[in-house]
Amino acid sequence: MNLERISIDPAVMNGQPCVRGTRLTVKRVLHILAESPDREEIRRDYPRLHEEDIRQVLRYAAARLEEDHR
Repeated sequence: MNLERISIDPAVMNGQPCVRGTRLTVKRVLHILAESPDREEIRRDYPRLHEEDIRQVLRYAAARLEEDHR
């Protein structure tokens, strides 16, 4: 699984997984998607968040859920 856009750095957002190069955590992006599924609106509000970032956030979350249920 290719997740090069997701980074975990103890010096950024207390080590929470983030979209690389931003302070947007995976958790925050998931909340944004839950509140506004309109991707165009999301990109207007968060211009640094790209479609591939969103896809990788969703892949990361799905992978973590799989890990939790093994």
